[in-house]
Amino acid sequence: MPLQSTHDVKSPWVYTMTLLLNNDEVEKVLTPEISIQATEAIYRELAEGTAYNRPRSQVYLPAESKNHPGFHYRFKSQEGGSPGTGVWALRITSDMSGHSFTSGKKRRRILPVATGDRYCGLVILFDIERIEPIAIMPDGIMQKMRVAALSSLAAKYLAPAKPKVMGLFGSGWQASAHIEYLSKLFDFERVKVYSPNEEHRRQFAREMSRKLDRPVVAAESPRETVESSDFIQAATAAWDPVFDGHWVEKGMYIASIGGADRTSKRREIDDETIQRADIYIVHSKEVARLDQSPDIWEAAEKGIKDWDSIHEIQDLLTGKVPGRTGADQTTLFNNNTGAGVQFAALGSTVLKRARDLGLGRELPTEWFLEDEIP
Repeated sequence: MPLQSTHDVKSPWVYTMTLLLNNDEVEKVLTPEISIQATEAIYRELAEGTAYNRPRSQVYLPAESKNHPGFHYRFKSQEGGSPGTGVWALRITSDMSGHSFTSGKKRRRILPVATGDRYCGLVILFDIERIEPIAIMPDGIMQKMRVAALSSLAAKYLAPAKPKVMGLFGSGWQASAHIEYLSKLFDFERVKVYSPNEEHRRQFAREMSRKLDRPVVAAESPRETVESSDFIQAATAAWDPVFDGHWVEKGMYIASIGGADRTSKRREIDDETIQRADIYIVHSKEVARLDQSPDIWEAAEKGIKDWDSIHEIQDLLTGKVPGRTGADQTTLFNNNTGAGVQFAALGSTVLKRARDLGLGRELPTEWFLEDEIP
């Protein structure tokens, strides 16, 4: 519905209705190419100082859940926006968080305890000129895609120019997005995948071989996954390092999504891997300090890497820090946290494409506005 407005400030979001979308609609309009492009654009804004983030906040209730022993209620939020997107994005999740064991391995776990055995996570987009909420959507599909998009962006600058073999750790939700996104950037001759559940990794390999039309094979061990690979991507819910850094060879690219916090001290890469890295790029040093993450903050505290030698991904985009400059360099990226600007980038893209396609349901924006000064 076109906006009939007396406002002097122009906004790209000329609607009087707030759009409500579901995960199926989000998935329909977001492709790997679009997601990576939108992510790179907003990180350039971030590097230029025109975009802004509030660091991720995670709060746990101290007492265990009465219905789910060993698990705690967690509320997580992050936000960010930019003039380029025209939005401010607020991402919130209401979780039952803890850990479980799979094949003897400790893993992070979030329980689906909302009505209908479901989860609760939302992204709310606000028009930065008119201050109104213009879209509300679940965070699940966007969460998966924003992680894979940032991992792909880092790989553009840090991976070998033509990697031949990817060793992928994980056979679940994040791993599926990563293999799809990274295969759009690189023409891997083969992908080896490992996860503790043998049946699951074999099924994953079969499905991805068909989907990507390239050889994806189930590895028998973490070592087999690393050896003879020039591109290592960890995309797991593992609590402890998924491979031994002594297997890392010169010229490899290694990437992790093992975000941790002071309560959840999980990591996918060990100190030896960090020690061997010639270039160590992380998503956010600020969040690493706040969370005291074991594979960034603790590594710096122990002297494995000096803080000044650890750089952020936007430094790659501006050329402040060179990416890979030699074939024998070992490069490492730690996708250690989420950021509000990622949800602004992908959320605004989803909103525009959904409007163009007539997707979603509309709610009167006036329901969310008030006459009193907040």
